[in-house]
Amino acid sequence: MTAKNQPLEAATPRKMPFQKYKAFQPVALPDRTWPDQVISHAPRWCSVDLRDGNQALIEPMTPDEKLKMYLLLLELGFKEIEVGFPAASQTDFDFVRLIIEQNMIPDGVIIQVLCQAREELIIRTCEAVKGARQVIFHLYNSTSTLQRKVVFNMSREQVVQLATDATAMVKAHTDILQAEGTDVILEYSPESYTATEMDFAVEICDAVMNVWQPTVAKKMILNLPSTVEMATPNIYADQLEWFIRHLPQRDKAVISLHTHNDRGTGVAASELGLMAGADRIEGTLFGNGERTGNCDLITMAMNMFSQGVDPELYLSDMPKIVAVSEECTKIPIHVRQPYAGELVFTAFSGSHQDAIRKGMARVDGESAGIWEVPYLPIDPTDVGGSYRETVRVNSQSGKGGVAFILESYYGVSLPRPLLLEFSPVIQKLSEGGGELKPDTIWDAFVNEFVEVEGPYRLIDYKVVANGERQVCEARIKVGENVIDIRGEGNGPIDAFIAAMVETLNEPLNVIDYQEYALNEGSQAQAICIIAITDEADSKFYGVGLSQNTITAAFGSIIAAINRKWR
Repeated sequence: MTAKNQPLEAATPRKMPFQKYKAFQPVALPDRTWPDQVISHAPRWCSVDLRDGNQALIEPMTPDEKLKMYLLLLELGFKEIEVGFPAASQTDFDFVRLIIEQNMIPDGVIIQVLCQAREELIIRTCEAVKGARQVIFHLYNSTSTLQRKVVFNMSREQVVQLATDATAMVKAHTDILQAEGTDVILEYSPESYTATEMDFAVEICDAVMNVWQPTVAKKMILNLPSTVEMATPNIYADQLEWFIRHLPQRDKAVISLHTHNDRGTGVAASELGLMAGADRIEGTLFGNGERTGNCDLITMAMNMFSQGVDPELYLSDMPKIVAVSEECTKIPIHVRQPYAGELVFTAFSGSHQDAIRKGMARVDGESAGIWEVPYLPIDPTDVGGSYRETVRVNSQSGKGGVAFILESYYGVSLPRPLLLEFSPVIQKLSEGGGELKPDTIWDAFVNEFVEVEGPYRLIDYKVVANGERQVCEARIKVGENVIDIRGEGNGPIDAFIAAMVETLNEPLNVIDYQEYALNEGSQAQAICIIAITDEADSKFYGVGLSQNTITAAFGSIIAAINRKWR
């Protein structure tokens, strides 16, 4: 055990077994162009919450939960939704039939279904989507070097044959659907694309296209998934730019991305992938998916929004999106989840709070409509938040946070000297640990400056005119005694101060006075803030609150005197 105040001995460095792993080999692309591109418009979005996201849940969604999530996705504006893997689950099959038979697929919305490259599964999937107006048939098989060697023990030629045979089966079975009025779009995924040799990825995708025979007018989708995230996002972008350059029938393909988040860069990979030439993004709300998750579509869309790009998804009611997601997935949204977490717009740091407060005042004072507030990349109200939530007070906060709370919640704007005097009171309260709620800060303010214990208390008063001057007669409780006072002045406040000075021999020198309304209407309250000095030029603030402005002013004077004596 280390003796008190003795330095700890230097720890012996320990190392992780990094030698077990090898670095991912980058793509040779010295003339890459994607770094100079800028995302200027939204991609085609496809939600896979009901399939990939659902497969990742400890408790898969019930039919009611799947329907609730589906309706939310429609409300958010998704036009392409992967609704399930109908050949793998009776629940998924029944759900697909439900939304088709109950006419729950709006015009302009395309459902997508996933299927492995096996004929019995293809037949079952076609049964599931019978009667739909438009369907994306998502066919996949694994193409990576590792899976060919370890899982399937197949050559490149055999894997190409598997993919093309399956495509021919899909074409044959969906021709029947097409004849019955269902528009079928093929999506092909070379699963584990990021671990597949680039020339082989192009070879197998081109072979599939040759079987399906898409046209420029009716393209097929080539989905290039980062099934396991294996390298930095820039390498994924290089892989995509290389692929797009070398794909013979690029003009007949929609390039789609489906990133996972094993390295924590799923969103970044999708963003750089768009810059590399992709057209379409698959992902899930809040990134729910297998292992560390999928591309987080909310974050990616909001990233575009924060850059002045229309995301083409309606995300203004983030609290509702969070609530439905948590209910259906049983996965809580982290408090620091981008754009959606409880604390993402919240500052506890004093310097951050001060900057936010000044930035908000600047935005309120300008009419250009451009959002420029330090530490807040977007306006919280755009996603159903509130300005009030941007600043919360704990032991790390400063006077800026206190000022923001009083202004935002109570309409009270304190002069700087009074704020400097009040801040240590809040600092002392916060040192007990935890966050101070607005009502706690308000109660502390009232106790410190409004309802101040001391020798004086105003019982009642009346003010009458005496020519051009005012006469104030009041009853003051001093200790245990009640004293009648009287004074004359140019106005009610001047007369009350004269009465206090003359009757009680209490020197009063008013050096600061502010008065304003806290709210509007019949219940409007006035606040009066006054500062007095004593014989030693020490300053004492007092605050009065009342629906009557004169009462508020007299209350502030009594509070200031009591604080002087206290």
